[in-house]
Amino acid sequence: ASGVPGGSDVGSQKDRVVSEEEWLRKWETGNVGFHKERGHPLLQKYLDVLLNGRTGLRIFFPLCGKAVEMKWLADMGHSVVGVEVSEQALREFFAEHGLQYREEPVPEISGAKNASGNISLYCCSIYSLSSSIVGKFDGVWDRGALVAVNPRDRQRYASLMVTLMEKNSSYLLVTVSYDPNKHKGPPFYVPESEIKSLFGNHFEIKCLQKVDDFSDKHRQWGLDYFLEVLYVLKFL
Repeated sequence: ASGVPGGSDVGSQKDRVVSEEEWLRKWETGNVGFHKERGHPLLQKYLDVLLNGRTGLRIFFPLCGKAVEMKWLADMGHSVVGVEVSEQALREFFAEHGLQYREEPVPEISGAKNASGNISLYCCSIYSLSSSIVGKFDGVWDRGALVAVNPRDRQRYASLMVTLMEKNSSYLLVTVSYDPNKHKGPPFYVPESEIKSLFGNHFEIKCLQKVDDFSDKHRQWGLDYFLEVLYVLKFL
C-alpha cells in the first residue's frame, strides 16, 4: 500500500525518486525557486485558522528549508520546530534573520544536529523524528513538504505526521495541482483523493482555497496551469 493512486491519476510520477543528494545540491547551487522571501500569502490569510484563538503554540514546519514564517511565528510568541536535511538551508535562515543559535547533538539520531531556542531546527531526515524526540504540536504549516516527499513515501510521511499532532491541533497543508503527465516533479501533484486516502481516517479535511499560481517557470516546465491548493486538517 504505497498510498499512490493509479498511474493515470498521477502520470508517471508514482515511481519518481528524488535523492537526498539532489535536495542538498539544490541548496548548494541556489536552485531554490520554491523559497518565498516574503513568506506565503496563504499562511498570512489563514493564520487565524492555524492559531484558532490560541497563544503560545508549538508549531511544526516539516521540510522547513529557510522559511521566513518560522521567524514571524516565533516573534508572535509561538515555539517553532522545523526539520530540514540541508544544513546550509538552516544556516542561511539564522544568518538572514541575524539570529544567534547554539548547536547540540541529538542523541537519539546519529549525525543529527539541533539548533535550539524558541526556534528549534533539526538537521536530519524527517523520518528520524518521533514524538519522543520532538514532542507533539498544536499546529503544522506544511507548504512544500508533502509535495516534495517521494510519492512512494507518502504513506510513511502521513503516518508520522499523525503521531506528531495534538488532538486539538490544526494542520494547514498546501498541495499543488497540474498535469502530472507534463512535469515529473518535484513539486509533485497530490490529488484531493489522495489527501483523503492518506489522512481521512484521522482528520476532517476541508479545502480552504485554490489559487492560480501559474508563472513563466511553470510554462518552461511545459505546463499550462498550476494551482496551489490549501487544506485544513483537524482531528476527528
